[in-house]
Amino acid sequence: MTAVENPTAPAHPAAEAAARHLWMHFARSGAYGPDNPVPVITKGEGVRLTDSRGRTILDGLAGLFVVQAGHGRRELAEVAAKQAAELAYFPVWGYTTPPAAALAERLAHLAPGDLNRVFFTSGGGEAVESAWKVAKQYFKLVGKPLKHKVISRSVAYHGTPHGAMAITGLPMMKKDFEPLAPGGFRVPNTNRYRHPEFADDAEGQAAFGRWAADRIEEAILFEGADTVAAVVLEPVQNSGGCLTPPPGYFARVREICDRHDVLLVSDEVICAFGRHGHTFACAKFGYVPDLITCAKGMTSGYGPLGALIASDRVMEPFLRPGVTFPHGYTWGGHPVSAAVALANLDLMEREGLHQRVLDHEQAFGDTLRRLLDLPIVGDVRGDGYFWAVELVKDKNSRETFGADERERLVRGFLPRALLDAGLYCRPDDRGDVVIQLAPPLIAGQAEFDEIETILRHVLVQAEQVV
Repeated sequence: MTAVENPTAPAHPAAEAAARHLWMHFARSGAYGPDNPVPVITKGEGVRLTDSRGRTILDGLAGLFVVQAGHGRRELAEVAAKQAAELAYFPVWGYTTPPAAALAERLAHLAPGDLNRVFFTSGGGEAVESAWKVAKQYFKLVGKPLKHKVISRSVAYHGTPHGAMAITGLPMMKKDFEPLAPGGFRVPNTNRYRHPEFADDAEGQAAFGRWAADRIEEAILFEGADTVAAVVLEPVQNSGGCLTPPPGYFARVREICDRHDVLLVSDEVICAFGRHGHTFACAKFGYVPDLITCAKGMTSGYGPLGALIASDRVMEPFLRPGVTFPHGYTWGGHPVSAAVALANLDLMEREGLHQRVLDHEQAFGDTLRRLLDLPIVGDVRGDGYFWAVELVKDKNSRETFGADERERLVRGFLPRALLDAGLYCRPDDRGDVVIQLAPPLIAGQAEFDEIETILRHVLVQAEQVV
């Protein structure tokens, strides 16, 4: 646990300003005021944060699955300053800058197969939005104009732009913004914990993988293969709590997409850039997609940047005479962010952060699995430095919590209790109730032990809340 240097200090001016003027993301802005000040984070160093009350907090979520190389990396800040002084901004709308061109070339070399063309965005949701637009226009250009639908998985999150939100499989996130773009359809996800009918042995896991993949083909055939443009999947599904792919799942999905001429999009906004020990997680799970969407860890959070990476096959019709992709973003390929991304990739390679994840992922999972002795912990699952602890009301039946219990637990108790105990992570109930953990890639066993100790302390208290 961490000490509070000055727990009675008055609210930071930023907390007061935020309560009056800042429209916070995914937050109940009206809940903050003098009696419940907005938490203010003032500094980051390595795997730790400091707040305005002087508390030191372990960053168990890498900001938002972003800060791969850790906080306070002065060399990245210096690269940003140097580039800003030389050329702070210019668009890639028919032009380029040296950092944007160099980063596109590097990503093309790092991407699997023939994914050689990079379209820059300023974030992950924009990358997913771009992927759907590419898929639609691609099939029009190759003479299959009816192919426009997208299949994704239930509970999956793919972003907040209207197109990306139509791909997102979370009804409660979409209901206030409907009607959305038509054409998004859902199939079951790979939550093995919620499918106990499949055995835990290798044969049972393979059977579950075949079953889940076959639901994708079933949806393609039901909608009509001549109308489906793309299947959008995360290598490890974020929402719902780090849902890993069963053995053989992606190989079968790739076969299905090829059979029905459907583009396979690997949404790696979270999973890319070392989160699973590879530049792109699709390499770890043994498949080559047609499109990759990525963002977050590309710059370790030292600049906003996202990208869509396309295969030569997808790019070919866009290179024909007279063809334009009428789509773009002001900040896509921003020269400062691109320069920082190049430096971040250098840093990660120099420090062997991918191999560090591969060396430590088993230990991280094993440490979190100690929590399985608690009555409230039903499952621990994940891969790399991306794990979830699923909380349950009844361990034997795997019963989850009701709406009132979720309100008390996920939005009432856990966020503040975890922060007060010295851990920033993510309680989430967009599927079943989970706590998500994704520390910076520089974390090791000492941090894993600290995470487990804090979680244990807070979860014992949580059992009394519900």
